[in-house]
Amino acid sequence: MNQTPNSTTNPLREGLSNRSLPRPCNVVIFGASGDLTYRKLIPALYNIQADGDLPVTTHITGFARREKTDEAFREELGEALTKFSRSGRNEEVWKDFSARLHYHRSEFGDEEGYRTLAERLNKLDEEHGTAGNRLFYLSVSPSEFEGILAKLAQFGLNKTKDGSWARVIVEKPFGKNRATAHALNEMVSHVFAEQDTYRIDHYLGKETAQNIMVLRFANAIFEPLWNHQYIDHIQITAAEPMGVEARGPYYDSAGALRDMVQNHLTQILCLVAMEPPTDLSADSVRDEKLKVVRSMRLMSPEDVAKNVVRGQYASGCVGGKDVPAYRSEDRVNPESETETFVAIKVHVDNWRWAGVPFYVRVGKRLPKHGAEIAVYFKETPGVLFNAQQAGLGPNVLVIRIQPDEGISLRMQSKRPGAQLCIESVKMDFQYGTSFGKPSPEAYERLLLDAMAGDATLFARRDEVDLAWTFIDCIEDAWHKNQTPPPMTSYPAGSWGPKEADDLLAADGRAWRRL
Repeated sequence: MNQTPNSTTNPLREGLSNRSLPRPCNVVIFGASGDLTYRKLIPALYNIQADGDLPVTTHITGFARREKTDEAFREELGEALTKFSRSGRNEEVWKDFSARLHYHRSEFGDEEGYRTLAERLNKLDEEHGTAGNRLFYLSVSPSEFEGILAKLAQFGLNKTKDGSWARVIVEKPFGKNRATAHALNEMVSHVFAEQDTYRIDHYLGKETAQNIMVLRFANAIFEPLWNHQYIDHIQITAAEPMGVEARGPYYDSAGALRDMVQNHLTQILCLVAMEPPTDLSADSVRDEKLKVVRSMRLMSPEDVAKNVVRGQYASGCVGGKDVPAYRSEDRVNPESETETFVAIKVHVDNWRWAGVPFYVRVGKRLPKHGAEIAVYFKETPGVLFNAQQAGLGPNVLVIRIQPDEGISLRMQSKRPGAQLCIESVKMDFQYGTSFGKPSPEAYERLLLDAMAGDATLFARRDEVDLAWTFIDCIEDAWHKNQTPPPMTSYPAGSWGPKEADDLLAADGRAWRRL
């Protein structure tokens, strides 16, 4: 690692840098007319350039079905930047960046479209020195993957020469269960090697998620306590006030468990629970995450009934606005049995976490937007201060993933005055104020890593497979069991069904409110 000064803060402050540099390449976005491109991918690439991190010869080509010229594509993306870029739109930066944007119109299964794409990329290589490096981003429905991958292989776009590379980024959902995920993995592996396949999970690109390992393994005050001897339980929450918006058909076929728990929240749980890796290489980190997924206790139908709560939002009020029930949302089955809320008591059966439950919950139409990890330490003995003043409560370490990324620690302190009165106080750290600049968006870090060939923050094939094994136990209990657990209901604008509160109350615990 190299020591480099942090120029954005105190010039005397020094930190450790362990970062691979991105290499110039052609980025090809399949599904370039979609929301993800306009809201996330192009703003991310623009901000990377604004920060001076995008290699100067990198070019971006949008591949989509709609008729459009390069100029029209650039104009639309320029308007989108004004709305969605965290840094706004600087005209000088935009002028240079927009010149790197190209549009390629083709059907996803049209051979001629891929032939001309190959010609176009070769020409960009010759004119701009991108050295034959290609990064393909599949921002499309999984149903389109097979056709796109087959055509990339047919025209040799997945092949490399003279030290160049070709990589593919695959968006979630990565399958609907273990069987479909396996089939999808097989499909991708026929065209791209595992080391060139990047299964993206934008939660892992968030600064606070990346900071979990640093918090644990770079601070001597935490790691000795990070086990069943000192930690009572851990809560992981992802709350959304919004409903399904325009995603009714997709969400009704997926549900909260597949949409959020199988990927985002399982990944976060792994970072919290993993053992120290031998080094910071991608496979060393992912090897330790894999061990956590392997240790997650699989559930029988009886276990699911006891440890899992599923719910669906009814009509209610969110942010002062009346909202409809889930079954009344646009393009949602009026008799749907899809969950919009799920709470799970997860057991990680290994030496470190024996007897420590992980409570995971996610829901739509909740009162607030936010995602966090709350680590509840065991309470101090009931003597001395606890004997004199009951109900002090435990120390709680909260890692906020969004929206106000940061870390806080609740501890006990004496209130000023002649009497001995103890009160809970909070030590708080926020990224935005502590480092003097806003945190990069998740896609910025992930795209940079893919260009640099660093797969640390991307899911590996075996990890995805085992995560689905855990999820399938729950899905099977809900949908293949003759007497499945009931679907509960909760008013929109509440914190979920009463049964989710009961899940923790049975253990003498309660959910932390965001």
